[in-house]
Amino acid sequence: MTHRTRVVVVDDHPMVAEGIEAILESYDDIEVIATLSDGKQVIDQISTLSPDVILMDLNMPGVSGLSATEIILEKRPDTRILVLSMHDSPEYITTALSHGARGYVLKDVPTEEIKEAIDCVMRGERYLCTGAEGALAPQGDGREQLTNREQTILLQLAQGKSNKEVAQALDISVRTVETHRKNIKRKLGISSTAGLTRYALEHGVLQGTGVDL
Repeated sequence: MTHRTRVVVVDDHPMVAEGIEAILESYDDIEVIATLSDGKQVIDQISTLSPDVILMDLNMPGVSGLSATEIILEKRPDTRILVLSMHDSPEYITTALSHGARGYVLKDVPTEEIKEAIDCVMRGERYLCTGAEGALAPQGDGREQLTNREQTILLQLAQGKSNKEVAQALDISVRTVETHRKNIKRKLGISSTAGLTRYALEHGVLQGTGVDL
């Protein structure tokens, strides 16, 4: 029996989500196991649903698609997330990829392209919709921006918390904190914890905060 790709569609516009579901259900090798309306729903249900691919809208009330992507990949790193958006600017695309998305698809692409994108990420490849390839070119000084999650962890580390304390505060594993810490240092070009604290002070990360988040 051929493996059917388990897909979850996350979009706060029911007509969009249902339309995509109807399109994908026409393929024998795809099973849409849920359509959800916001980032919190998919985070809460990710372990139960265990999807192969998530089609994730960016702009949703509450937890955004970017934040949801980052948190889901902490819980289930093998999940393939395809951002589905109406925004075609390089900034949106680059940001989505930096948060861990495997691909970026515009909402107005032909039906076949959504299917092609799903097949592509299932093969372990990255998929960018037509015209989005330029987003991979380095922007500005080439320094990657910290994601929201990385900024949160930087704040915790700058307050002097250990990896274990950060893990407990954010309900993630110590290994996940270590991975984020490594990525933060790489992106900022900083090699020491003292350097991270100094960066946080100089860039106002600690400004206006108490001891705890």
